[in-house]
Amino acid sequence: MNLDELKKITAKGESETVEFKASTGQRKSAVKTVCAMLNANGGYLFFGVKNNGLIAGQEVSEKTTRSLAEELQKIEPPAFPDVQTVHLPSGHSIIALLVQSGSGKPYIYDGRPYVRRGPTTSVMPKTLFEQMLLERLHASRRWENEPVPKGFTTSDLNTDEIMRVVESAQRLGRLEPGLKQDIESILRGLGLIHEGNLLNAAAALFGKTEKLRVLFPQFSIRLARFRGKNRLGDFLDNRQYLGNAFELLRQAQRFLADHVPIAGRVVPGRFEREDRPLYPPLATREALANALCHRDYIHAADSISVAMYDNRLEVASPGELHFGMQIDDLIRLHESRPWNPIMAGVFYRAGIIEKWGMGTLKILDWCKEGHNPSPEWREQSGYLYIIFLPALDFEKSEKFKQGAEGVTGEVTEEAAENDTGEVTGEVSENDTGEATGDVTGEVTEEVAGEVLRLLAALQGEMKRSELQKELDLKHEEHFRQAYLVPAIEAGVIEMTIPDKPKSSKQKYRVTKKGKELLKGMRSKDE
Repeated sequence: MNLDELKKITAKGESETVEFKASTGQRKSAVKTVCAMLNANGGYLFFGVKNNGLIAGQEVSEKTTRSLAEELQKIEPPAFPDVQTVHLPSGHSIIALLVQSGSGKPYIYDGRPYVRRGPTTSVMPKTLFEQMLLERLHASRRWENEPVPKGFTTSDLNTDEIMRVVESAQRLGRLEPGLKQDIESILRGLGLIHEGNLLNAAAALFGKTEKLRVLFPQFSIRLARFRGKNRLGDFLDNRQYLGNAFELLRQAQRFLADHVPIAGRVVPGRFEREDRPLYPPLATREALANALCHRDYIHAADSISVAMYDNRLEVASPGELHFGMQIDDLIRLHESRPWNPIMAGVFYRAGIIEKWGMGTLKILDWCKEGHNPSPEWREQSGYLYIIFLPALDFEKSEKFKQGAEGVTGEVTEEAAENDTGEVTGEVSENDTGEATGDVTGEVTEEVAGEVLRLLAALQGEMKRSELQKELDLKHEEHFRQAYLVPAIEAGVIEMTIPDKPKSSKQKYRVTKKGKELLKGMRSKDE
């Protein structure tokens, strides 16, 4: 560093990244600031510059540099800022410390951690210190790769859920077809058993509800539809579920299917209806999946929450952004560093999320396609929120007005009356108390609108490209994820060559279940 560079930096005054000290006699407080800069974004510290920015300098001897070096050695883990001397025309010198953001955070000086807030250095809060410490240990030790509590075994895992993931992963080409089919081999292949120990991630992904209730009360989700625009209004619906990640994702999607209004219109020249939901289902599904695999699972009292108001939809998950990531990074291409990489890997194999930091960008794209404003991300009180806003001009439709005034879907009597308890029953009665048929239950709880469109378009046996063309959908991946895969998983369509899912001759046809569903829909329409 030369004198001109020094003047340019000091002319701007002290800040979060610049600190002045009149002399090395203040080296103790100066090294506290170096520690704070290591814990933040780095910066410059100058000895020989007064508080007002006057470049006065000081005499620098061998003893001066030795004393400073001894003080810097009290920083742990060891850090080595670049120490330079800038000579002044007066014969005095400036000692400049160039501090890089440290890779071993949190750093401590003389047994205490420090943080930089603007031009001020202070002791680091305990919660921030613990968060940094967890991030430092994250690669080798974190909640998801710890062994499950004593008494939890592979028999406490839902094997049907595990096999569904394996089938989806193999169909998508994200898992080798030759994988052994015994449960322990599958779990090892998914990274859920390490050195003979079943990991917490396995319980979070596949645990049976009755066992989770005792050992993992944080595996829960709260779902609420409020009357009005804040939580001061009454509940129109309030539910709470306990279960593994895949079960919680399904329950949240069913809740949104019950409550998100859909505006529809008949497309001129085509014998089908175009439906537009208040919130894009692919975007809300991605947000829910992200919440499940990125959340902090340490505290037993925490849970994911979904709150729907008249003017917005909020999804909140425990834990904030890590590894220096900021909110603004979410709306641009960024590196994916999931807090629970093992769980995120299984979600990826199952086709629920994508890797490489594309999830938030896809949410933005889906909101744009649905004519929704871009969502807002926010960190607050230890939670990360994503806030969806209604589709533009949607409020003009009668369906939206109905949705704002009351529940749009059918809700169990238990769910309607229970403010805080766990809902375990399924939808079984309509508003008049009459039992609904199987078809209605499947429509409201299992089959999305995209699947119903696909069923209506499928005639006899058709190829993927034929179906996509019939539905006038241009993007193959969107068609697969939103239409084809959900229809197969719901059991309403099937492959003609199931043993060779990637065959060029592969076609699809409606199953018996799908035919019953179509028949029920037609009867209901009539």
